[in-house]
Amino acid sequence: MSEPRKLEVLRAIVEDYVHSREPVGSKALVERHHLGVSSATIRNDMAILEEEGLIAAPHTSAGRIPTDKGYRLFVDRISAVKPLSAAERRAIHSLLEGPDELEDILERTVRLLSQLTNQVAVVQYPHLSRARVRHVEFVLLAPRQVLVVLIADTGNVEQKVIDAGSDVSDEALTALRARFLGSISGSQLDLMPQVLPSVVALCPPALRGLAQVLAHGLETLTSSSREARILMAGTANLARSNVDFPLSIGPVLEALEEQVVMLRLLSDMGDDPRGVTVSIGRENPYDGLSEASVVATGYGPGTNAKIGVLGPTRMDYPTTMAAVRAVARYLSRILGG
Repeated sequence: MSEPRKLEVLRAIVEDYVHSREPVGSKALVERHHLGVSSATIRNDMAILEEEGLIAAPHTSAGRIPTDKGYRLFVDRISAVKPLSAAERRAIHSLLEGPDELEDILERTVRLLSQLTNQVAVVQYPHLSRARVRHVEFVLLAPRQVLVVLIADTGNVEQKVIDAGSDVSDEALTALRARFLGSISGSQLDLMPQVLPSVVALCPPALRGLAQVLAHGLETLTSSSREARILMAGTANLARSNVDFPLSIGPVLEALEEQVVMLRLLSDMGDDPRGVTVSIGRENPYDGLSEASVVATGYGPGTNAKIGVLGPTRMDYPTTMAAVRAVARYLSRILGG
């Protein structure tokens, strides 16, 4: 059995099984695919693929289905991620264009990716270790209440209402906003604890107490903005794939609920020359995802945050990889990454 024909037979089995959910037999392969050999030869080829652990017989079925190893070989031999159609690109462009607040952008993104792939879409909020201050705002809500707003260059918006401890004037807030903005605009968020004390020290003595309170509020916001978070959409798609999880869909749902599991999985997924990384079945370090696959890629500044989809190992990998990569590129463009 030549290597090219082995890969061609495996590709045919993967494609038929993904499409039909039914174990694939030699007769069906001959009828549906132009493999150029007889049914008997295909049966022999399938026996070799089974010996190599690339396909397996479920129960007593005459047909075969791909194993994790078979899917891995299939994915690794995808030479290039296919481009999306013009209609799909237009859909991405129209759905992602709109308000540029990060929360809205990410929510639209995961909904779109879930619709394109019919899987669960997951996106990490951008890591802010390298993010910088774009703008700060102090808004007087009541004589002693101030809304502190911090906007990062990644689009993250954090806000917090603080008690100033005494009555505050609009004039004082305006003066301090100019002082803080002039000193910290463009500074890295993770350096704020070191930068803010010097800003307070340069404020006029009469405003130094209020400046200290505002600085503490800003430092709290930079800490909260660095917390790792994810957004998800399309969990209901798993219900339609229930048959693809013979053991139980419960562990998959638990993994999605435990955000730390998904965050760790996405963070640990390495880079791939094609720009999309695939983790298949038991390759996933979390046992609850042994019947699932994750397709992900980086996006945004430094591509250090990930976006991807989770679904059964019986997945349309070429289409899913194309959708994940395309959506990530649009998202990066919007965020200026």
